[in-house]
Amino acid sequence: MTLRKNTHSQIRSLPIFAGCTESELDEIDRLADEVHVTAGRTIMRQGELGQEFAVIIAGEADVVKDGKKVATLGPGAYFGEVALLDAVTRTASIVATTDMTLEVIDRRGFNTLLDDLPRLSRSMLSGTAKRLADLEDECTHLRHQLAGQN
Repeated sequence: MTLRKNTHSQIRSLPIFAGCTESELDEIDRLADEVHVTAGRTIMRQGELGQEFAVIIAGEADVVKDGKKVATLGPGAYFGEVALLDAVTRTASIVATTDMTLEVIDRRGFNTLLDDLPRLSRSMLSGTAKRLADLEDECTHLRHQLAGQN
């Protein structure tokens, strides 16, 4: 098995890339850099301008917002897209809880993928919509908790 095919099998196993063709996987592979991160490292910092999008190949990271852990991400999860989609600052920090392997794509590569791969754009849009729905559920839950305290 060639290195490229091995990379393709790793990327193909991730839900966001599952529907990609071989040529689309070639383009993703061309634009992405494999990055290894040690446990404890802050990968992205809340409030900073976003320059990269990352997909977790192996390992786990905590999502930290305003100093509080709000989620844990593992293989197949991705982060950094919101800051690239709308040129806003990072909405949370990402801290590696284990050693990690990431595929990282810079702003230009990210925009190229969204322009060239409509299936990927739809998949990312679907993932973002799910995150928004989860946030709405959390807000509703918090409103009910606050109403019960009054």
